[in-house]
Amino acid sequence: MTPEPEQPELLPGMVRATVRASQAKARATRERKAVEAEITGVLPVAQVLVDVPLAHLDRPFDYAVPVTMAEAAQPGVRVKVRFAGQDVDGYVVARVDRSDHPGRLAPLRRVVGAEPVLTPAVAALTGAVAERYAGSRADVLRLAVPARHATTEKEPSPPPPAATPDVADAGRAAWADHEHADAFLAHLRSGGSPRAVWGAAPGTDWPLLLAHAAAATLAGGRGALLVVPDRRDLDRVDQALTELLGEGHHVALAADSGPARRYRDFLAVSRGARRVVVGTRAAGFAPVRDLGLVAIWDDGDDLHAEPRAPYPHAREVLLLRAEREGAAALVGGFARTVEADYLLRTGWARPLAPPRAVIRSALTVTVAGASDFDVERDAHARAARMPLQVRDLVRDALASGPVLVQTPRSGYVPSLACERCRTPARCTTCAGPLALSGPTRPPACRWCGSEAEAWACAECGHHGLRAPVVGDSRTAEELGRAFPGVRVLTSSGDRVVARVDGRPAVVVATPGGEPVAEDGYAAVVLLDAWLALGRADLRTDEEALRRWSNAVGLVRPGGQALVVGDAAHPALQALVRWDHAGFAERESTQRQAAHLPPASRLATISGEPGPVDDAVTLLDLPAAAEVLGPVETEEGSRVVVRVPRALGAELARALGQLQRVRSSRKLDAVRIQVDPYSL
Repeated sequence: MTPEPEQPELLPGMVRATVRASQAKARATRERKAVEAEITGVLPVAQVLVDVPLAHLDRPFDYAVPVTMAEAAQPGVRVKVRFAGQDVDGYVVARVDRSDHPGRLAPLRRVVGAEPVLTPAVAALTGAVAERYAGSRADVLRLAVPARHATTEKEPSPPPPAATPDVADAGRAAWADHEHADAFLAHLRSGGSPRAVWGAAPGTDWPLLLAHAAAATLAGGRGALLVVPDRRDLDRVDQALTELLGEGHHVALAADSGPARRYRDFLAVSRGARRVVVGTRAAGFAPVRDLGLVAIWDDGDDLHAEPRAPYPHAREVLLLRAEREGAAALVGGFARTVEADYLLRTGWARPLAPPRAVIRSALTVTVAGASDFDVERDAHARAARMPLQVRDLVRDALASGPVLVQTPRSGYVPSLACERCRTPARCTTCAGPLALSGPTRPPACRWCGSEAEAWACAECGHHGLRAPVVGDSRTAEELGRAFPGVRVLTSSGDRVVARVDGRPAVVVATPGGEPVAEDGYAAVVLLDAWLALGRADLRTDEEALRRWSNAVGLVRPGGQALVVGDAAHPALQALVRWDHAGFAERESTQRQAAHLPPASRLATISGEPGPVDDAVTLLDLPAAAEVLGPVETEEGSRVVVRVPRALGAELARALGQLQRVRSSRKLDAVRIQVDPYSL
């Protein structure tokens, strides 16, 4: 069929209409872009910290503020900007009248929510932390500000409580056993900024005492920030704050809370609706308004050390905040670190501890086989892993409550050795260590999993195996046989138990996995003390004492503790006397003589040998600096740089400049850690 011809007279009209519509659309687009491109006349320059973790770009960059964003682009808000040809995130840190940049400024792309999530105090703190640890401020900001949750940001925060309950009398009663505690709390209530290193006695309800310190600060009209090592400690302090202050006075910040809840709690703090914060290490950056107290519990726990660059320690972050914001500081624990002792030696803080009479009445610590009488009763008291004294104490204590048994290793039998010549048992496939995972399982390699039913010693040909180290599962099995009919619980690894009731039971746990017992444990037994003291590390003795003290600290007032180990070792002697102050002083003196932290400041540079050598060559160190190494490590090579403590800031600046040079030249990566937790 032949198509009908188009009507010629209609075509010119259609074309004209299409052209007019296209011209109108283009005109509207030009007008809209002109408005968007128009720069505001009031504080037209925004200084933006861009989220680029390159050291040589670690500074604010100036951007023009369009009229359409003039209201929203306030200091502290998130923005999108054009940087190096792509859109990147950033934070506005200031609005100013003019820029030092001679050329034309690129405009802000958009404002990502109008919420000021980066307060001036936290922005300054991130810069100080980045400088202290020779890192990038962008890396610190990722620790300080949680990821945005748009839906949550639109929700209003709950209103602040109308009034704070008066718990001053209860606080004085709770802290009554500590010398100078009344003055400390009174100073907090009056708006002062006292600084203390707190050594808690065994059986102390430390979450309640922390809650009273926060309540005293809140009563003085200021906020409090409490940092604890892990989620179980966080839950305990959270519960204590709720019981003391009631609902709505505090928030708990933890990485595992989920993005929505964590951001909701963060906004409640940022908006001033909540003035008390308890959390794990990242909570040290929480934007608490009118901060009056920073407190950290168990500052020697390695969980306080951030595993991501620039590797800040929560204690140092909090102490920086206390200095910068004029807040009080409380560094507490059952044990005392050498860093806390340094605060006392320099006069920066004062001791806060119970008198010796209170400690003596709270606990009795003995060492198995320490006396001749013990050896007469049990000839193997000094050699057996579980001598007769252990069984006697567990039996007697079970009559009144649960007993905690701490063992350093998890698993069943984590290592094996030849029964005859004591040579470690190795896998014939990959040379990995052999272990037993259960009482009915054959020996198997911990690396490749290969079973070794017909194993023979490569040195002497003997087929027998012995267990030089026993794990918590095997320990629980042995105690279950020794005390039939008694509940035996284990807590370690991914099977950590938070709490146990007050009924008689034997609780076998690894360090850090000890459950809290209702009304405390009747007795605590520490096995294999030699194993905790056998690590090759700067903090071996200090860490062993801290782990033992945390376990013994769970005993009820008047309870007993028994240690199986060498009674002459200084760490064990400090535990028996509960003399953590004297132990920390001796450790500090020894480190000072050896030019080790905290008497000095040091940094490690590790990586492949070539890049490490290049980094040392480029490093412009102070004249008094010492370069130790390089030495071979699992990462390849490591160099230690050491300076007197007074030159610590110069070392940090030199390392920061090294990072900027390496970043700008795109040199191979090395890992730089300032004051690493351990060596």
